[in-house]
Amino acid sequence: LLLIFLTEYAEFLHCKGKKFTDFDEVRQEIEVETDRVTGMNKGISSVPINLRIYSPHVLSLTLIDLPGITKVPVGDQPPDIEQQIRDMIMQFISRENCLILAVTPANTDLANSDALKLAKEVDPQGLRTIGVITKLDLMDEGTDAREVLENKLLPLRRGYIGVVNRSQKDIDGKKDIKAALLAERKFFLSHPSYRHMADRMGTPYLQKVLNQQLTNHIRDTLPAFRSKLQSQLLSIEHEVEVYKNFRPEDPTRKTKALLQMVQQFSVDFEKRIEGSGDQVDTLELSGGAKINRIFHERFPFELVKMEFNEKELRREISYAIKNIHGIRQVLPGLFTPDMAFEAIVKKQIVKLKGPCLKSVDLVMQELINTVKKCTKKLATYPRLCEETERIVAGYIREREEKTKDQV
Repeated sequence: LLLIFLTEYAEFLHCKGKKFTDFDEVRQEIEVETDRVTGMNKGISSVPINLRIYSPHVLSLTLIDLPGITKVPVGDQPPDIEQQIRDMIMQFISRENCLILAVTPANTDLANSDALKLAKEVDPQGLRTIGVITKLDLMDEGTDAREVLENKLLPLRRGYIGVVNRSQKDIDGKKDIKAALLAERKFFLSHPSYRHMADRMGTPYLQKVLNQQLTNHIRDTLPAFRSKLQSQLLSIEHEVEVYKNFRPEDPTRKTKALLQMVQQFSVDFEKRIEGSGDQVDTLELSGGAKINRIFHERFPFELVKMEFNEKELRREISYAIKNIHGIRQVLPGLFTPDMAFEAIVKKQIVKLKGPCLKSVDLVMQELINTVKKCTKKLATYPRLCEETERIVAGYIREREEKTKDQV
């Protein structure tokens, strides 16, 4: 057992049962899986590669390595690559139970850090954000990141930690992690700008801080989590008590179940129309959104398509005014006579009947489509589904006829 514990190995979720003891093979497998999912030409995917590492030298933490923001698409990347990556990052860092490691290279302007900007959006108080400064060894000669690491330039509640990772040359030269950590420690101890804070720099210190934050987080959230579990347990126990004397053939229970399903249908239909659904469709417009578009886009478009002859209208107005006055002399006036105005307006309003009736048809069709989508939840009971759809659709068509009569 001790031998198994001391042996470091890794497992991938997509390679169940296979243990990797050579971490060069782990790196190769990551590259192969990345190419399989995203293609060979710098494509992207939100599907994570799940890797679990078993070692006595690592902490029990879940680390999610998110991509950096890409401004300009290359290769097979989509035109909206920046927005896609941003949405992917926000999906993870918005969760209240995660720590944010805002990684920024030391040789760039900290004020332009995308990582810090995104972290600020979801964690404005800085309760979950830890700044990580990399590439300290690549800064121009005569410059340093001392003010940043001392938390003076852009202060963070949890401060900044500097790290020195292996370069690509080190990786190609097979420089192992142990040697890299020794080199990192030597860098901070020997650098005149960082030696006074060397004990608070480096990868081991970052591990220590993360472990402490995890412990603090568990201590802070455990009471609320325990309370939530107890509440759920009481609710389940109450349901168990209710179903102890459950009789499937009891007609009162059947009636209650029927009423609940009808009420749920009513709630679902209302939410689809009012736009307050629990699940938001991100692929297409539906329900109330389509009806809204009919009124604010389709109906105005139909009105614009109507032919309008200003010269003819002016002639009709002139005839109407003259016909109202009859044999009397028509004198210039500031206002059109009421009867003439009413006659002309009525004639123009009649032209709106076509677009209005067409809009009514579109709205009613969308309402019926919404009814069909809501009755899908009743598919387990085909007769109930059919009758519900028939009754509600019939009522909608009745309202359609009345609306058309009013038009």
